[in-house]
Amino acid sequence: MGKNVVPATPREPEPVNLREALEERYLAYALSTIMGRALPDARDGLKPVHRRILYGMSILRLDPGTAFKKCAKIVGDVMGSFHPHGDQAIYEALVRLAQDFSSRYPLVDGQGNFGNIDGDGAAAYRYTEARMTEVARLLLEGINENAVDFRDNYSGDQTEPVVLPAAFPNLLANGSQGIAVGMATSIPPHNVAELCDACLHFIAHKNASDEDLLKFVPGPDFPTGGIIVDSQEQIAETYRTGRGAFRVRAKWEREEGARGTYNVVVTEIPYMVQKSRLIEKIAELLAEKKLPLVADIRDESAEDVRIVIEPRTRTVDPELMMEQLFKTTELESRFPMNMNVLVDGVVPRVVSLKEALRQWLDHRRVVLQRRSRFRLEEIAHRLEVVAGMLIVFLNLDEVIRIIREEDEPKEVLKATFELTEVQTNYVLDTRLRSLRRLEEMGLRREFDELTKEKSDIDKLLADDAKQWKVIGVELRDLKKKFGQDTALGKRRTQFAEAPEVADFDLATAMIEREPITVVVSEKGWIRALKGHVEDLSSLQFKGDDRLKLSFLTETTQKILVLATDGRIFTLEASKLPGGRGQGEPLRLMVDIGEGEDIVSVFPYIAGEKLLVATSDGRGFIAPTDEMIGGTRKGKILLNRDLPAEASIVTPAAGDHVAVIGQNRKLLIFPIDQMPEMTRGKGVRLQRYREGGISDAKVFSKAEGLSWKDSAGRTFTLAMRDLREWVGNRAEAGRLPPKGFPKNNKFG
Repeated sequence: MGKNVVPATPREPEPVNLREALEERYLAYALSTIMGRALPDARDGLKPVHRRILYGMSILRLDPGTAFKKCAKIVGDVMGSFHPHGDQAIYEALVRLAQDFSSRYPLVDGQGNFGNIDGDGAAAYRYTEARMTEVARLLLEGINENAVDFRDNYSGDQTEPVVLPAAFPNLLANGSQGIAVGMATSIPPHNVAELCDACLHFIAHKNASDEDLLKFVPGPDFPTGGIIVDSQEQIAETYRTGRGAFRVRAKWEREEGARGTYNVVVTEIPYMVQKSRLIEKIAELLAEKKLPLVADIRDESAEDVRIVIEPRTRTVDPELMMEQLFKTTELESRFPMNMNVLVDGVVPRVVSLKEALRQWLDHRRVVLQRRSRFRLEEIAHRLEVVAGMLIVFLNLDEVIRIIREEDEPKEVLKATFELTEVQTNYVLDTRLRSLRRLEEMGLRREFDELTKEKSDIDKLLADDAKQWKVIGVELRDLKKKFGQDTALGKRRTQFAEAPEVADFDLATAMIEREPITVVVSEKGWIRALKGHVEDLSSLQFKGDDRLKLSFLTETTQKILVLATDGRIFTLEASKLPGGRGQGEPLRLMVDIGEGEDIVSVFPYIAGEKLLVATSDGRGFIAPTDEMIGGTRKGKILLNRDLPAEASIVTPAAGDHVAVIGQNRKLLIFPIDQMPEMTRGKGVRLQRYREGGISDAKVFSKAEGLSWKDSAGRTFTLAMRDLREWVGNRAEAGRLPPKGFPKNNKFG
């Protein structure tokens, strides 16, 4: 019979505070995600999965120039030895390292289908092959020379590096994106030649600011190119704080077609935007009629990006069309920047550009020191061996005799020649055929060279300045290898100021810009002649009508009309009647009051200011931007006291105002004595006993006052000759200088 088994006493459940238990477990999960998955190390710019892939490839000896190996082999080895996660997660990370549109400086050289910018995935890992690039080799340089610490892998049967030696500024050069628990990181890629220049400046000037470093690193350099349209101030603030965003636009050019037609060709799109999704979005907006300026879009890309956008008509301004596309599609995108990294590989923190560079440079210095100490150990071992071999060479026959005849040759050799354990073992392990190569001169030469090298390394380790000098030489070599004159190192992303495009009228955008000459008759008939016509002597008018005024403009401009009741109206130049007939009355186009007349018709110029005045001599300075209206009834500009009416509108470009009354009195005063208003009655310009204002003009003190006589000749008086007429606003003035026109007009 078997023995009776006594059942174990069940353990009593222990009461646990739910909140504390959840906090403890969630914190452990959060730290695991932050440290082991989502955030890159500030020193080598790699997350654990990328570091393990590269180390796994180095074990497989997949150096640049060697034969490719199946990605399935790489993924299997990395998963089996270092990264206990899904094979797809490892393969996706490997694929991204190989995509030249995802990584600015790819770490993996892929052979086969590794996906494309359209968003298509890579082929399965049994079909693709890979090896390391030169950049990956630099990241691993010195890995076997005790350059970095190692730790046990997840199963404890192998070791893996905590961080890579990183002879390449990978954190900023390739950037990084990741979402952890409670925090995220988003670092754009940069140009490595510019980073090298910034590091060299930083080494030379330890107290350099972020602003100083930005002289060398103007901004990100995305693998897909594009144009950054942020201001320098915004970019500087983003790098100083480590947080912000960059506005990236597609690069485009105008391609001329037949008969004046054109297409817009997009050759570069923003980083991380899928081309197929972008085109689908634009096609959807076209179908929904939300892009009235665009007729069609097609993808003609092969190896390079080529997206062709067809305008609705050839009259569409390409700038306006592209602004509309930038506003509504991913042709313009914002790339966020959040430089949240593991500082010293331990503490998650948002760093500035300066701190990010310092982390890498300090790491490079530690790697240099560790590799130097490793080399010292190798030299010490070799010196010991060479010293022993010199003794052997001088006593070769005796050494051979001892080895042949003695029962314990090791102990006898040690005692006879006072050799160390290391020296004795080396002598005993040396093959006979190697002894013929021994030569005293050669051994002594090697001994001297090693002694000198040891002295140089000791001096290097004792001198900070020498260490930074060595790092500076490495940086210059790196810059030479990936300089702006190389295909991989050339800057791809450009910088530009975003054009200030206000809300635009689509109807106006469809108008072809052509020069015209606007002609207005005394009786208020208006027409637009094609081209800029200077000689209007052959123009025909109805009956006894004649020319009132004319000016040159373009079909895309707006025209302003001032009536005697103080109202101002807006016309579209493109809608004016042509010059073949005699035009149309202005009253058919705008609601000019019964009994009112037209004071002036003039082109709208954005940002211009005008002097406006009524016949009783009251006026003010008005900005033209406030005069634009969209109705036939116009806008009230001048308030008048009947029987006065609006009578003068003239450009207000200058520093003095000249006013002459119907009583032939001239007054000059500074323009700053007049108010600037959008509408109103204004202030008195000149005092009259009877009559009112005849004309007014704004002029510059430096250029003097000019007028035209009845024969069309121009006269100009300098300010020193006008002292008698200079006074203050609202004074009476005095009779004008000799030769002033009898009609009291400046012409």
